[in-house]
Amino acid sequence: MARYRMSDGTVVDTEKASQSWDESTRWDGRNHISVATGTQWNHQTLYRSRKGRYYVEHNSQWQGSTPSAEWVSNEEAARWLTLCEHPIPEELQELADEATE
Repeated sequence: MARYRMSDGTVVDTEKASQSWDESTRWDGRNHISVATGTQWNHQTLYRSRKGRYYVEHNSQWQGSTPSAEWVSNEEAARWLTLCEHPIPEELQELADEATE
């Protein structure tokens, strides 16, 4: 569980999210690489708040780094889910179709 103050002053609690998705990873022969960030050190989790807004939590394994969260648009959420090969929620399906070629 983590709580974050968002840029608009709203406080989100990851434990109260209505849904969450972990990033996908790929094995490069030595490390698991985040599909969302492209590195082995930085990670993301997508959440849908209980009010239906999407946000990404950013975490890093770098010493001294601080976790954070930011609101993302529905379009960005659809792209993130598509990139990480997660099923797309019905309310984002049309946006996901537009985000891919």
